[in-house]
Amino acid sequence: MSLLNNPNRIPESYGLRIAAGLIGFFLIMKLVGLGHIVELRLLNVFILSGGVYFALKRFKDSHADRLNYFRGLATGISTAAIGSVVFSLFLFVYMKLDTSMMQSIIENEAMGRYMNPYIAAFIVALEGVFSGFLVTFILMNYVGSDEVNQS
Repeated sequence: MSLLNNPNRIPESYGLRIAAGLIGFFLIMKLVGLGHIVELRLLNVFILSGGVYFALKRFKDSHADRLNYFRGLATGISTAAIGSVVFSLFLFVYMKLDTSMMQSIIENEAMGRYMNPYIAAFIVALEGVFSGFLVTFILMNYVGSDEVNQS
């Protein structure tokens, strides 16, 4: 059984899918010439939301249509965290290789003069994890879970 099909590895599987979606979106924006528009990162929340939603649905389907609220929160948050951290590692490597991107951030962003690839990648990871908290909390009410005290 591969990582992508293993019901015990749902956060890793969907976290890597989220990372692939984020990386793909980033590269498309760079190729199209829209990589300098930082507001486009708001669209990342849709990729993150989709990945967390499908992870929660997969968890529910693979556990006899049961989704304990706290296990669902843990699954969604860890899925988002894995996706965000892998994406931030990609961005770190990208910013180390493409110094013009980092220089553009330093010159054009409000706090840019305090940035370096380490801090920028950390901020992206932190932003993704906290977005994952919010997205998971909202989606848990949409997906539907068992009572809190049921297993």
